[in-house]
Amino acid sequence: MAIKPNGKSPVTSDHDDKIMLFRDVTPGPHETQLRFRLIHFWEAWNPLKKTLIGVEMLLIDEQGSVIQGFISPSRIERHLSKMKPGSLYKLNNFYGSSNKTMYRVSDHAVTVSFSWNSELSVLEDSHTPFDEDRFRFHSFEEFQAGCDRKGDLYDVLGHMKLVNGQCLTGTPVLDEVEIARARHVLVHVQSYDGPVVKLYLWDQAARDFCKKFRSYEGTPTVLLVTTVNTKSLGGTLALTTMSSSRVFMDCDVQPTVDYISWLGSNPQSAELVNAEVVTKRETLTIGEIYSYIRDGSNKEAFFECTATIDDVVHGSTWYYISCSGCHTKATKGPTSLMCSKCGKVNISGVPQYRAQLSVYDNSEQAVFVLLGDAGFELTGKHAAELVSSYVEANGDQGVTQEVPFPEALISTIGQKHNFCVKVTKHNLDGKSRSLTVTKILPLESPPVTEASRGNYNPITSEVGFETGTKVCEASKIRVDSAEGSKSNGDLDEMGKAKRLKRGG
Repeated sequence: MAIKPNGKSPVTSDHDDKIMLFRDVTPGPHETQLRFRLIHFWEAWNPLKKTLIGVEMLLIDEQGSVIQGFISPSRIERHLSKMKPGSLYKLNNFYGSSNKTMYRVSDHAVTVSFSWNSELSVLEDSHTPFDEDRFRFHSFEEFQAGCDRKGDLYDVLGHMKLVNGQCLTGTPVLDEVEIARARHVLVHVQSYDGPVVKLYLWDQAARDFCKKFRSYEGTPTVLLVTTVNTKSLGGTLALTTMSSSRVFMDCDVQPTVDYISWLGSNPQSAELVNAEVVTKRETLTIGEIYSYIRDGSNKEAFFECTATIDDVVHGSTWYYISCSGCHTKATKGPTSLMCSKCGKVNISGVPQYRAQLSVYDNSEQAVFVLLGDAGFELTGKHAAELVSSYVEANGDQGVTQEVPFPEALISTIGQKHNFCVKVTKHNLDGKSRSLTVTKILPLESPPVTEASRGNYNPITSEVGFETGTKVCEASKIRVDSAEGSKSNGDLDEMGKAKRLKRGG
């Protein structure tokens, strides 16, 4: 048998065709044949530029070795129509590329890249057995050790404790509309006797989860998700799916079947957990929230953040007029107010909070946009009540004027609160640095004022002042409901925050 230029000897398999095993694949061009089962393939996108990088694949050969494959965008159309997960193929001619260092899905150092002369065809009548799949499981400790390193993507196997905050005693209700809006499902999963971990299933993985979950007559218990990424959110380990992730449950694959058997022998591991404890949002500093936003692979999320109110943002409007039914921002018609969401005309307008506050903690400054019920939770007064009081005090002049910031908001300057903050699509797209507040959460101790705290003051800090100038630059926010949706309504320019001067 002749030796190939790369020094590797092809082996003989079905029908004496010369093939190369994955273990022998090296960098460089190869004019030989690979035979494999196509486990899975997916599109790889650049999250920042929103451009298609190519199609990536997971392949397994007759010896159970797994390797990653890649097709560049210009060659996708030629090969994609032939590709079906689970089928057997042969590939003539390819290029061995060095495997990427970030988010790898296989241990092999080389990736099989389709080249200009690659020929992919179905492998028919093969007498050689090929494994169906191959998994790479990690324990909680292993996931934690690799957290935030953007290294290899491993698989998680465990039993579900909560699905979107609902226990599995009954059948959790999966709201398709809400899941489609949020684009994710949150599952609390425990692997054997390890800690309970939050697992965020995004986009296609969320859709696959819902489809499989509903396909069972009873409530499924075991969950296997492949190629998850690790994140540290507020110092807590969380797992998130990637575009390469797949979802399996109870009887789908052998590892889930084996886990069900283990669970049957260890019923104490299936005991219920306190939903309120494990669904608590991660607590992040302002700086950590901005770091989360700068990471291009992240999605919309809610966090808790403790911060001190430094000032109101002068030059901005602290309320908007909403539809009384759905709280969407009302629009002015020829003779009356209209609601674009309800489709109604001549609606009753109701003032709702949209107050911009300059806040800080020990890490950073930011502008928080206080919406809906969060404003009432902070001041103890509804926006409609404050607007009405101003109009009554100022007579006809008050009807035509824009209502200035009320004392109920100004009096919160210097107070420290625990805010529920939503990172929105506008933040992730770089359109706004302002953070939406949807709820004011109780502190373990009463609110602390700046005077009593005697701590960090960004106004007298050179570094803090420079950062504050940046976050208070003109920014545009659109609001369509008190829950913080930023999709409708006019854009409001935010003025630079200045400390309110009050006479002694």
